[in-house]
Amino acid sequence: MKAMVLCSSPRRDGNSTAMAIAVAEGLLDAGHEVETVHVDDILSAMLRDCRQCRTPDGGCAIDDGFRQAFFGSYLPADGFVAASPIYWYGVSAQLKAFFDRMFCYVAASHPQSASVVAQMTGKRIGLVLSSEETYPTVSAGPEHQLQEFCRYTRSTFVGVVHGHGNARSDIHRDPSDPIGRARLFGRSFFSAHASDYQIDTPRSGRVWA
Repeated sequence: MKAMVLCSSPRRDGNSTAMAIAVAEGLLDAGHEVETVHVDDILSAMLRDCRQCRTPDGGCAIDDGFRQAFFGSYLPADGFVAASPIYWYGVSAQLKAFFDRMFCYVAASHPQSASVVAQMTGKRIGLVLSSEETYPTVSAGPEHQLQEFCRYTRSTFVGVVHGHGNARSDIHRDPSDPIGRARLFGRSFFSAHASDYQIDTPRSGRVWA
């Protein structure tokens, strides 16, 4: 199987990135193909007004590496693991922008929308988080967002690995061993049991008919 691991922290050597690397190592240990991507390498701008921003052929006019990563890495992947620090009880702005930018290609105004939507469905998706705070529901917002994304795309939310730390390398001192758990998460990512109800709801390109 093929997986994409996305590091969304601006820290290349930060805690969530260390956990993402451990997930990738676990995936490789299990014999899967893995591509690890840093979102700062591919994304330079937020989503704009697609009705005004599109190129004449219907594509996205933002000139960065998102399109190549989306079509070349995300869509062909059987699984996707997002890694993020928790900022203000949500995911990083970079990770949110990565998901937002998908809209350009799933909107009804994009000429290949139907094909893109078909390739977005049915993936296995995981989440890796690091945070300074340790109370039980600090990760509730990011987990809910990813779970709803999975529901929307008829994907399987495999689960979450959450470690605690602030300064670089703090994650290695967490007694719950998030690095080890992240590596195990990667090893079992495509085989672990995960279930959720799914409703197939046809949607038009507009809210109001």
